[in-house]
Amino acid sequence: MNRSRARVILLNAALGPLDYRVPHGMAVEPGSIVVAPLGPRQLIGVVWEPDRAKAEEVGDNRLRPLLQAYDLPPLPEPLRRLIEWTADYYLAPLASVLRMALASTGALEGARTVTEYRATGRVPDRLTPQRAQALERIGERMGLVRELAIIGGVSDGVIRGLVKSGAIEPIEVALDAPFPDPNPDYDVPALEPAQAEAADALRDAVAAAAFAPVLLDGVTGSGKTEVYFEAIAEALRRGRQTLVLLPEIALTEPFLKRFAARFGVEPVAWHSGLRQSQRRRAWRAIVNGDARVVVGARSSLFLPYARLGLIVVDEAHEASFKQEDGVQYHARDVAVMRARFESIPVVLASATPAIETRHMVETGTYAELKLPDRYGGARLPDMAALDLIQDPPPRGRWLAPALVGELEANLAAAEQSLLFLNRRGYAPLTLCRHCGYRYQCPNCTAWMVEHRFTRRLACHHCGHVMPTPNACIECGEEDSLVACGPGVERIADEVQALFPEARTAIVTSDTIWSPAKAAEFVARMEAGEIDIVIGTQLVTKGYHFPNLTLVGVVDADLGLSGGDLRAAERTFQQIRQVSGRAGRGEKPGRVLVQTHDPSAPVMQALVSGDAEGFYAAETDARHEAAMPPFGRLAAIIVSSEDQAEATEAARMIGRAAPRHDNMAVFGPAPAPLAMLRGRHRIRLLVHAARSVPVQDIIRDWLGGLQFPRGVRVAVDVDPYSFL
Repeated sequence: MNRSRARVILLNAALGPLDYRVPHGMAVEPGSIVVAPLGPRQLIGVVWEPDRAKAEEVGDNRLRPLLQAYDLPPLPEPLRRLIEWTADYYLAPLASVLRMALASTGALEGARTVTEYRATGRVPDRLTPQRAQALERIGERMGLVRELAIIGGVSDGVIRGLVKSGAIEPIEVALDAPFPDPNPDYDVPALEPAQAEAADALRDAVAAAAFAPVLLDGVTGSGKTEVYFEAIAEALRRGRQTLVLLPEIALTEPFLKRFAARFGVEPVAWHSGLRQSQRRRAWRAIVNGDARVVVGARSSLFLPYARLGLIVVDEAHEASFKQEDGVQYHARDVAVMRARFESIPVVLASATPAIETRHMVETGTYAELKLPDRYGGARLPDMAALDLIQDPPPRGRWLAPALVGELEANLAAAEQSLLFLNRRGYAPLTLCRHCGYRYQCPNCTAWMVEHRFTRRLACHHCGHVMPTPNACIECGEEDSLVACGPGVERIADEVQALFPEARTAIVTSDTIWSPAKAAEFVARMEAGEIDIVIGTQLVTKGYHFPNLTLVGVVDADLGLSGGDLRAAERTFQQIRQVSGRAGRGEKPGRVLVQTHDPSAPVMQALVSGDAEGFYAAETDARHEAAMPPFGRLAAIIVSSEDQAEATEAARMIGRAAPRHDNMAVFGPAPAPLAMLRGRHRIRLLVHAARSVPVQDIIRDWLGGLQFPRGVRVAVDVDPYSFL
């Protein structure tokens, strides 16, 4: 490598690699994090291998010098190869993927302290409604002024006023305080024979320090977490780091507690809910190897670990591992690729593995470890379908009489119940009974969802909110708005009317928006302060409540509509997962599934417990249609604020579509969600055989076209959403 010049990838997706001169006395190598000039600006970048990053050759005398090289370890070579692979496979700019590795640019500077703020408990003399709201929402949390303003839903000025009044005080926070090391021998559990056998296999894989993808397939409550904890313990003994990926931030807090009980201290957390100072401290500890175990959301996958020895993807079937904006990658698949580049084992843990993962086991690409029974002799819950046509709820109600009877019995027995409906808010549609006007989001082709607790209508796609009007905004008729269909808030109202003495809790992303809120919910459940939980998919995974013995699925048919190729599989996974919350202790559990079509294959499979039969039929159907994992899909989404402009751009793409054996292009056609965040959307779908180099074809196809400035063209390889 020429030591006097360096090829650099800057954190700007619009730029390709650029060459710079390395000043005398500055030492850089591939992976070095640097500051480089670009016009009048200074941008952060990473030095790359010249033969891997193509740049226009420029003479040394015309090169501008690098301004700074950070005193940090270079990004490791396996991570650089992963960044290249992700950019190539998902057709994303290299800089966009690289940005995820440098997710805390503030952490690049050396050790220092920062001033954060927290509430003192004093009430200011002048307590305005805004100040009261801010103090209530902030609670015991700390953060910078801007962070507390966002938490409190107020301006920076309100927070500064509270600082002056003494209601909020400054605190000096050390940004590089070390994290305590987990102890692999702190509280070693007594494993059952099947668990011990699986744990031995995972320990051997960690000791071998070679690429080894393993599916840990265990029924809900079988103790999968305890098994892969033993693999983490082995990585700790060998001085290696572990990454545990979780699909939801809300699951982080219960996981931290279970981890601390086993290893004596909590792991290092990484998710979007962290303060800037926490993010900076975690990033630096990951880079220098002090963060021994990291648990995080999908973005933690690209961090520059110093000595990575194991990756665990918990609830590996979850669709939320697919990133739906920016770089549209699937964290489960990228985790396997990172393990391959790092030459380490990766564990995919799931009670309901995805068909794609099962196929990899069948072809011998992944090993499989099975845990067929629940831990400690607990039985899987009994499951029954309730036919809503034969046994309908009373008019205006949503719970069938049989389910209401079971709720009553559970309350009498002082046992906890869970009602599952994957629909936030009070009602999915609000209309005027006088003129029929339907409230639609002004930015999206989506209905506004009523949230009665906050007295708001909200769009769940773009976040637009408006106060619930007293009169119809179309005809002016007062008190004419009607809620159509149920959301969890409406089910909670029904439960309150049926059982006024019951203590209820609603668990959705509206109520459990942070790990602290999740911890509060778990504590209340464990203390027996909640009788009936009404929740969305947020409660289907990860929680262990021994006194929860009844699960009612309010609308099992909800996820089966919409033409999604994974609709039946996702419904099966979701209901199996939520049913797994019942009967996890000594008391037996039961699950009632409300459906309009109990004869549907997915309902039959759920009730009979015939998971293998269901997966075999779904796999055969995918094979017949050459759908993933037997074929390939890629979506091309064209969007613009101007509908005619989006339509013309999509037609141009369609006209230029290449002809290729074993590949078909469908569309263009308006997306089911034809408008999102004020942009009109049109989709094309590419369907190809596994052998077709789809990425190369799309890259050449779209690369030869010119689009108006207002048009965005996004490519989603292996799409999970068809909206």
